[in-house]
Amino acid sequence: MALKRIVLEIGMGTSIRSRDYTNAAVRALRDALWHNSLPAAAALGQSADAMLVEVTIGVPRPEQVDKAAVLAVLPHGSGTVNVVAGGLEIPNDEGTGASVVAHAAAVVRLDLPEGGAR
Repeated sequence: MALKRIVLEIGMGTSIRSRDYTNAAVRALRDALWHNSLPAAAALGQSADAMLVEVTIGVPRPEQVDKAAVLAVLPHGSGTVNVVAGGLEIPNDEGTGASVVAHAAAVVRLDLPEGGAR
């Protein structure tokens, strides 16, 4: 058995006024996941809960993202969250706030036998 990548999903999320990095990250992961219906696990003879999802979030201030809140977005399987420097922060004209753009990548893996499905 070997963990094999079966899906890569990419999304973007924003926090327009509140400069909430976690909210932007959650929206980015939802954007990546909710635009798809992927029956890949079932097609390979496995449960959706067998999926291992590796989430990477890019935001300007990674330390301000609540990883547990991002992980809670996953509807199936288990996962990990890695937050890295990236995304965008666009200050308002007054300099009192900013809009945050987060990017998400979700790599879905299944533990498959060498050579394909069971």
